[in-house]
Amino acid sequence: MKRASGQGTASRRGFLRGALTTAGAACAFPYVVPASALGRDGAVAPSNRLVMGAIGVGGRGHHDLKWLAGEADVQIVAVCDVRRERRDLGKAVVDEKYGNRDCATFRDFRDLLEKKQELDAVLIAIGDRWHAVASIFCMRAGKDVYSEKPGTLTIAEGQALVKAQSQYERVFQTGAQRASESNFVFMGEALRQGRLGKVHTVRAHLGYLTKWPRMNAVLPAEPLPPKEELDWDLWLGQCPVRPYNAAFVKAWPAPGWYTQYDFAGSIAAWGSHTILQCQLDLGLADTSAVEYEYPADLLKDGMTVRFANGVKLVAQLEGWRGSCGVRYEGEEGWIACADGYERPAVSSPTLLDNFVTVIKAYRERTGRPNNHFRDFLQSVKSRKPTITDAGVAHRTMTTNLAMDICLDLKRHVKWDPVNETFVNDDEANTLRSRAMREPWRV
Repeated sequence: MKRASGQGTASRRGFLRGALTTAGAACAFPYVVPASALGRDGAVAPSNRLVMGAIGVGGRGHHDLKWLAGEADVQIVAVCDVRRERRDLGKAVVDEKYGNRDCATFRDFRDLLEKKQELDAVLIAIGDRWHAVASIFCMRAGKDVYSEKPGTLTIAEGQALVKAQSQYERVFQTGAQRASESNFVFMGEALRQGRLGKVHTVRAHLGYLTKWPRMNAVLPAEPLPPKEELDWDLWLGQCPVRPYNAAFVKAWPAPGWYTQYDFAGSIAAWGSHTILQCQLDLGLADTSAVEYEYPADLLKDGMTVRFANGVKLVAQLEGWRGSCGVRYEGEEGWIACADGYERPAVSSPTLLDNFVTVIKAYRERTGRPNNHFRDFLQSVKSRKPTITDAGVAHRTMTTNLAMDICLDLKRHVKWDPVNETFVNDDEANTLRSRAMREPWRV
């Protein structure tokens, strides 16, 4: 189903019509078409399903794959992973869902794009260093993209991501799912309605820092697994070559890839959940913070940044009884939420007045569902921007990545969000990008 041109939809419908005509001519008895094939009885006709592939189907990708396979208007036809065990597991999930063995498997996502040109869209849930690069390759191939967070590894990647979405006219969604969840939507609406008065401070959960400062461990080389079991060079992607060691392939504990400078961010890895949410709700998702204060003790005190309008954001480890929390503080009260909250915590019960009504009004006003995948699928069909498109991913990740650069330099920095440069700081500006191996430059 090529939504940009409509050719895929027409060809599949034409095939179905042709198949029915041929069957009717060849058979002496009536040909009965299942109601599901025509889209009756609540089923979605094959011609109206979005054809999708999944790139990276372990960990979070496994969760996303199962979630996506549950959507009635999606047909997953292929999975891709550099690790064979994960490819096999992903295929098993898809085949079980559809009751067949049709799901194709690929080690290299470039082969998936070449051999499965019927794809409308792809899910990308590989390691953090891959998100922007793979997204750009897929958009260049004409595919819409749902990519897990963090959206980018560098500021330069974010700029390239925005350019690719515009140039290739693709739909993109970064997987900050809380942007579509009712509790967090309500908090944003509370800010827009002025329930807190003038907001002066927002707080974003850092989650956990398994190893900080980030490191680039040097580990002894181990024998490479067979390429079909684990493609190490492809696993590394854009990153500098280093000898294979199984410890890197796990996310954590250290020296897992999540703790390594080459493979992931520090604040950026977790702030892609919470700092994005803060900026979205503040109406600042089209810009980035301008002042970054180097903290005396990050783990104890957190880190403070400021936006041009004077709002202060504090990224901190504590303050919620769940993960991925945010808290908004205004002159007339505060509201906070994290995963697992039945309803947001508030300074006054009246701040939660009309919760259900507010969520309903939000859906009616915006046309957006309280389901992040459905927001993406809806946008693929309508060609309207998603709630967390490439611009949101880039501008909010810029705040995160500038925080990391501040930590790396061990001093305060200032950012110009209009020109997208650090102010009078050549050293910081060199850190907006990293060297990338061929052929992964974007």
